[in-house]
Amino acid sequence: MFVHYTEIQGSGFRTLEENQKVEFEIGHSPKGPQATGVRSL
Repeated sequence: MFVHYTEIQGSGFRTLEENQKVEFEIGHSPKGPQATGVRSL
C-alpha cells in the first residue's frame, strides 16, 4: 500500500516506522490503491 507523506495526519515531521500501527482509508490514484488520512494508533 502506497502512503504519501502528505496523507500522514499530525504536526511536525511526518514519518512512519516499520511495524507501526496505523489506521487509514483506501483511496485511488492513477497508479493504484493509496492510503489516505493515515493516523497513528
